[in-house]
Amino acid sequence: VQLQASGGGLVQAGGSLRLSCAASGRMFSTYVMGWFRQAPGKEREFVAVIGRSGSTTYTDSVKGRFTISRENAKNTVYLQMNSLKPEDTAVYYCAAGKNWRDLPPYYDIHYWGKGTQVTVSS
Repeated sequence: VQLQASGGGLVQAGGSLRLSCAASGRMFSTYVMGWFRQAPGKEREFVAVIGRSGSTTYTDSVKGRFTISRENAKNTVYLQMNSLKPEDTAVYYCAAGKNWRDLPPYYDIHYWGKGTQVTVSS
């Protein structure tokens, strides 16, 4: 599986962006899909995950602002980001894997995509 993230950019605080992650292959619907981010000087962190059935989990800092969704017919997972804050600035990565769990790390990651930069100005 190859993953290609897109949709990043520069936005003012309070604005919105929608990230997309397109996957190759025919087995997209069998994968758990997630978004992670890495800010400068920090470790990569979990943002959101969506299971095969559409169940979702979010990190606390984005709850109520970000929405993860998937469109299996297009082999694509999305991250709608609203009410963006400067602290959301990071490179955002999508990841595909298996074995959904209710607790961190939520699933076993098999594939990473290249990141897309999100910059939120104050």
